[in-house]
Amino acid sequence: MSAAGATAIHRMVARCRAGDHPGLIAKLGSGWVVMGDRQAFPGYCLLLPDPVVPHLNALDGAGRAQFLRDMAALGDAVLACTGAVRINYALFGNAEPALHAHVIPRRSDESPEIRNTHPWAADWSQAPEYSAAAHGELKERIARQLKSPGRGGRRG
Repeated sequence: MSAAGATAIHRMVARCRAGDHPGLIAKLGSGWVVMGDRQAFPGYCLLLPDPVVPHLNALDGAGRAQFLRDMAALGDAVLACTGAVRINYALFGNAEPALHAHVIPRRSDESPEIRNTHPWAADWSQAPEYSAAAHGELKERIARQLKSPGRGGRRG
């Protein structure tokens, strides 16, 4: 795909491949894990497939299974590192028509107006941008958790 027609997902994957995505956490079997640009929910991450495909159904059975396993493993890592009570998973692709998974930790101390709603009810424009100074330690904990031998386990 040409640079002019590439989605934000294509651009993020290119940055991960080059090693210059500031939120890069890890390379998994199906693609790349990055911290979200806005941290409306501390520990919010994305799983980006490599190569980029239009949607989940464009993957063959093995590729689809790998992506979903990696998404769950990322959820396990985020759950273990954030004190969340649950993880919300989202695969949309409407605004950016390329497969990517949102992995969003939900905490018991969220404000009452968003606690029982979907994550996009929060004002993401007011959320802090990812920065190594503010979120780097959490990013490193998630990376370590993803590399740990028992990363496929569950908590909670």
